[in-house]
Amino acid sequence: MHINSKFVPEFPPSQRYLIGVSGGRDSVALLHLLVELGYKRLIVCHFNHQLRGRSSDADARFVEKLAANYNRKIVGQTGKRTARPTTRTEDIDFELDSADVRVLAKKKKLSIETAAREARYSFFAKVAERRRCRTIFLAHHADDLVETFLINLLRGAGLTGLSAIREVSTRHIGAVDLTIVRPLLSVWRSEIDRYVRAHRLKFREDASNKNLSPLRNRIRHRVVPYLEKTLGRNIRQNIWRTATIAADEENWIDNQVRVSPNRDDHLSVKELRILPIALQRRTILKWLRAQNISGIGFDAIERVRSLLDPTAHVAKVNLAKDRHVRRRAGNLFVEL
Repeated sequence: MHINSKFVPEFPPSQRYLIGVSGGRDSVALLHLLVELGYKRLIVCHFNHQLRGRSSDADARFVEKLAANYNRKIVGQTGKRTARPTTRTEDIDFELDSADVRVLAKKKKLSIETAAREARYSFFAKVAERRRCRTIFLAHHADDLVETFLINLLRGAGLTGLSAIREVSTRHIGAVDLTIVRPLLSVWRSEIDRYVRAHRLKFREDASNKNLSPLRNRIRHRVVPYLEKTLGRNIRQNIWRTATIAADEENWIDNQVRVSPNRDDHLSVKELRILPIALQRRTILKWLRAQNISGIGFDAIERVRSLLDPTAHVAKVNLAKDRHVRRRAGNLFVEL
């Protein structure tokens, strides 16, 4: 199992990084691979979603012990023995947090999956800010990319959604711009399985992965195998290639946005009007994300775009969670 050769020069092992570790085979394999490649200044981050009772607690203990074992190995190699909490030049550290995701989902009226993702990334951002380390490694792999592409395609997503998982991306969370690095995005699940067996790595099996209620699991266990059987070919590689092309094109379009999404928290109607429709949508999307607006889909962006029409009599459109966008004095503003 190999990672893209560009990652080591771009993210040198001498720097400190966060790494998200759930305890499952993918993140356990990534942690082992990075340590083997000389990444010895990692902060292992585990978030307990409290969704599986004692099993979730056992996952947390497993990851904490895993981090401690790697740390002892590295300390033994370097001969550096410094009592915690002093930061060593070379060590594997550990960060843990938890939340009752079911309660959060009910309170925020979100799906379990969305609430879990929001809580997890919020935890990553807090650790990044406190540790002054704004880059995190995550273990998403090629099969994850294929599944996400299909999920977003079925939901009617545009190019942004179809390229939702990228090798390197930045996510704005609160006051933190978190750089997310996915070194395994070109590695297939079967390759990870072989790597885990070859190195005899222990990991935690999440029984919920076999539950067909979540859409992702149905895509993984039912839809993709059905398509491969019906079409008589391995479609995963073709979908992966399409998603990769979409990500490259998405990056290019992003770089064409000339209107700053953060300027004084407003957008100029005049400047937006002269842009091609694709760039209007992209600028509005980036602007709304910078204002921490959730649930940004095609319909929401088109409602905001309708305010650019000089003949429109409406000067306010609604967004999720009682937020609004108002046109005033030639600018667009987000307000409660």
